[in-house]
Amino acid sequence: MRLTYTSDVWWKNAVVYCLDVETFKDGNDDGVGDFRGLTQQIDYLAGLGVTCLWLMPFFPTPNKDDGYDITDFYSVDPRLGTLGDFVEFMRTAHDRGLRVIADLVVNHTSDKHPWFKEARSSKDSPLRDWYVWSDTPEPDNPDQVVFPDKEDSIWEYDEGSGQYYLHSFYRHQPDLNVANPAVRDEIARVLGFWMELGLSGFRVDAVPFLIENVDPKLAEPHEFLADLRAFMTRRMGGSILLGEVNVAYKDLVAYFGDGLGDQITMCFDFIGMQKAWLSLARCDAGALSEALRERPKPPKDSQWAVFLRNHDELTLDKLTEDERQEIFQAFGPSEDMQIFGRGLRRRLPTMLGGDLRRIKMAYSLLFSLPGTPVIFYGEEIGLGENLKAEGRMAVRVPMQWSRDGGFSRVKPARAVPEGAFGPERVNVADQKRDTGSLLRWFQLLIERYRECPELAWGESTVLDTGEPAVFAHRCDADGATVVVAHNLSDTAREAELRLDGLGGYRLTDLLVDGTTEVPDGGVVRITMEPHGCRWLRASHPGVAPEDASVKSR
Repeated sequence: MRLTYTSDVWWKNAVVYCLDVETFKDGNDDGVGDFRGLTQQIDYLAGLGVTCLWLMPFFPTPNKDDGYDITDFYSVDPRLGTLGDFVEFMRTAHDRGLRVIADLVVNHTSDKHPWFKEARSSKDSPLRDWYVWSDTPEPDNPDQVVFPDKEDSIWEYDEGSGQYYLHSFYRHQPDLNVANPAVRDEIARVLGFWMELGLSGFRVDAVPFLIENVDPKLAEPHEFLADLRAFMTRRMGGSILLGEVNVAYKDLVAYFGDGLGDQITMCFDFIGMQKAWLSLARCDAGALSEALRERPKPPKDSQWAVFLRNHDELTLDKLTEDERQEIFQAFGPSEDMQIFGRGLRRRLPTMLGGDLRRIKMAYSLLFSLPGTPVIFYGEEIGLGENLKAEGRMAVRVPMQWSRDGGFSRVKPARAVPEGAFGPERVNVADQKRDTGSLLRWFQLLIERYRECPELAWGESTVLDTGEPAVFAHRCDADGATVVVAHNLSDTAREAELRLDGLGGYRLTDLLVDGTTEVPDGGVVRITMEPHGCRWLRASHPGVAPEDASVKSR
């Protein structure tokens, strides 16, 4: 595996940074973030070390669902700037070596979209079949309702045309019907438009809803995903689809394209994320170890996207009720911290009580898990939430650049974190000057992750440690090995690792100075500080650690 090859398949060891233009930086002093403000922070993002920016929706919208209710797929919300501002942002990002992907929200539109206005105008409308209609809605199934705090059905009666329309999410978001070839063609045009303006791909929102809630039911629903991927590859060979596919492992492989890998390029590992939180709550590696052992291997050149937190609620829907309650008790015991009865609306630093040592360990775990790490803006400084905001908006707070906020010269339109997580205590400016800050830790983790392609490309093996609180795994690629261990508890532990084939090798610490010799038998004991983390590169005596990495081959 050579650098020329790994750079072609850039997504396999990328560092993806998700941000909302509206909450990142205000460039025109109206209290709302915009593309001009974001462009001025490109050097900060490049300096952090991220390689790919994921933009949450920035399209025109009535803004009933934070931009996910779209009225025009071919433009920019006027509050955030113009197409000209977008192009300038893209040019600057590319100049700094950053790729950019954006949310592809085509499972539904806003009910204010011209398409839906035309579709509901008459049963004979030429756009009628762009949406899903029924004379009599299917019986309500509570399990189908995504937002039980707002909706009790996925069907809404349209008085004007006398039929019900399907809305998998909110009633103001009617589902598009990809069973209609005209809709599929239009979606491809949307992708082509933004790729011409420089996007390297898209994060596909709610993928299962996109291909399943259609009329008539598609005989081969995954053919649509394969067609989209083929279209993108023709237009730009290195483009990707990052899929939000929250289903069981046994059902998820099909979204990659089974063995072909010709559909979704990367899928989020929701199961691994939820099991990781269960392990953090228990201070026991068992749940996470089990998930990684069960996780199927993606097709060649496909990849898992790993994360601990994102822009939505921290969903725990794939856990049992008892397991959910364990996490609630550990990280969100108050009812206002929970949402939908299945998740949490808090950010990681507040969930871990601001304990910097534990926070650093959690992010070290994230960057070392096999897959491509995805981080949410502000995680690198320990940005908190504001529980006074409604629902998922609690975690979508303004970025904190300085002690006075620095997001805008006027009062931000969104509520900011308060108390110990307010801008006077958590901000970029202070952490840039502090070598022990979380920001500097992120820069180190990203640097080391990029130096260790084995973590993303290699064959990963979960190791038995003899200590329940210690999670360890090794990643092997082309004869090179990286071993990683994390202590999930707040007491020192000693782990015993059997490293077959590495007897007589030296393990070099990559996060701190130090080496450990592996005895000829291949069994090594390592001491773990409370919430400690060790990244260890294996090298043969006489070979410099940096020369043992596959990146130099």
